[in-house]
Amino acid sequence: MLEECKEVNVEIYVGNLPFSAQENDLMDLFSNHGSVRQAKVIIDRESGRSKGFAFVSMDNADEAKAAIEAINGHEMDRRNLVVNEARERTNNRGPRQGGGDRGGYNRGGNNDGGRGGYNSRR
Repeated sequence: MLEECKEVNVEIYVGNLPFSAQENDLMDLFSNHGSVRQAKVIIDRESGRSKGFAFVSMDNADEAKAAIEAINGHEMDRRNLVVNEARERTNNRGPRQGGGDRGGYNRGGNNDGGRGGYNSRR
């Protein structure tokens, strides 16, 4: 009896990407090593330019591993690609939380040791 084939989605991070690289360039490069589901170059919202990294999705873990090993360090437009399995995103920015003195008037350069407040140099 054949084992049930599970569809696997392996996300691969591609860094140090030339800003000229397009998604179809990555599809072509990675498809030499297996089936590629998607390639996504990350674009800066403000400038509309590439941020210099991308993610590639592959369906087979063995093919993804082979692609990572083969393409990591590969030169593209005089840049050596950094390729590894993508890690889950962690939110390092988090919401701002209290703790620090941000309020008060006339704080600039008053050397008051961070006490702040209106006219704290009395």
